[in-house]
Amino acid sequence: MTGKTSFFKRRKKALLIIGALAVLGLIVAGNLQSRREKAVKVTVDKAKRQDLTSIISASGEVKPKKNINISAQVPGRIVKIGVVEGQEVKAGDFLLSLDSAQYEANADRDRNYIRAANADLIQAEARLGRDKASLDRQQKLYADELISEDQLEAAQAQYAVTSAQVNAIRFQIKQAEASLKSTLDNLAKTTYGSPIDGVITSLRVEEGEVAIIGTMNNPGTVLLTIADLSVMEVEVEVDETDVVGVALGQAARVRVDAFPDKTFDGRVTEIGSSALQRAASGVSTRESKDFKVVVTLENPSERLKPGLSASADIVVAEKAQALAVPISALVLRDKPGAAALAAAKEEEGVYVVEAGRAKFAPVVKGIAGGMMIEIASGLAEGQELITGPYASLRDLKDGVLVKPETKTEAPAR
Repeated sequence: MTGKTSFFKRRKKALLIIGALAVLGLIVAGNLQSRREKAVKVTVDKAKRQDLTSIISASGEVKPKKNINISAQVPGRIVKIGVVEGQEVKAGDFLLSLDSAQYEANADRDRNYIRAANADLIQAEARLGRDKASLDRQQKLYADELISEDQLEAAQAQYAVTSAQVNAIRFQIKQAEASLKSTLDNLAKTTYGSPIDGVITSLRVEEGEVAIIGTMNNPGTVLLTIADLSVMEVEVEVDETDVVGVALGQAARVRVDAFPDKTFDGRVTEIGSSALQRAASGVSTRESKDFKVVVTLENPSERLKPGLSASADIVVAEKAQALAVPISALVLRDKPGAAALAAAKEEEGVYVVEAGRAKFAPVVKGIAGGMMIEIASGLAEGQELITGPYASLRDLKDGVLVKPETKTEAPAR
């Protein structure tokens, strides 16, 4: 009996030793596996509060608010030019004149025609009076049965004819007066005065040239251009994806290529309601659409000239002390558990660092300002998140071991 008990004791002791060795082996294997897990090198930053300004940039050119092209309204040879390019003019100042001899002759012709028609009218009215008196006498004689009915009808017909002649002459006089009015209007259009106070920005003709008026397929001669340079605008083209954020009254900072060291302040005063039309190129590919946006400058320089290239930074949103992170930290991934046959559902967020491992945190974005973007919800201030590099961030998964790298600070200047 004693031998049997001793056997069981030895067997139990052996089992305990084997179990302890197995547990120790598992611990060692786990440690080795942990050591073999490769950590992903990443750069990290913290969510912090700062002022954000969302800006839309667009390019265009400087234009005066009032820019008037003076075109030929009647054909004629230019006989006198009273201004030069760059000259300041006031409303009503003489600009130029065309040869008016033909229009003056036409006016004299119409006046003489009216005079002749008035003389004919006097004669016709005299005949009308005579025929009216004759008709009255014939009616009395017919009432006394002294003349026949045919004689009475002849007197009535003669009066009707004379009355029609008088009316016809009166209509001819009105027609001649209308013709004279049109001729005088054309005569007045041979002399051009300035419609506004401004500057002659373009003088395209010289004395002796013939000005022609426009037709359906042929534009008329543009004689000169007058611009009011006291109010200047910058007309820019904004992409269709950005124009929805632009509103009237928004502030803008304008830079003109000709003045690289100066910034002009302005405000949005006009937003195009339809996309700008492009010339047909015969290419069937779909192109992005641009919309016209006008920024009126608040402090225009006297040195600004129409046509100068410019760019505008339009401030579409501002927020003070917003919780912000670098835009590079944002990641777009498929939602876990999305049905294979259904359309892929994506979610946007950032990877935060918890206990040395990456963890995806969905966020709600706000406004973007420069290289930073507001996080409306999903993060807390001071929370550590992964910002790059892009190659690592693109393939990062939940639970991956990460090794933060120290960010190299730019040297102070």
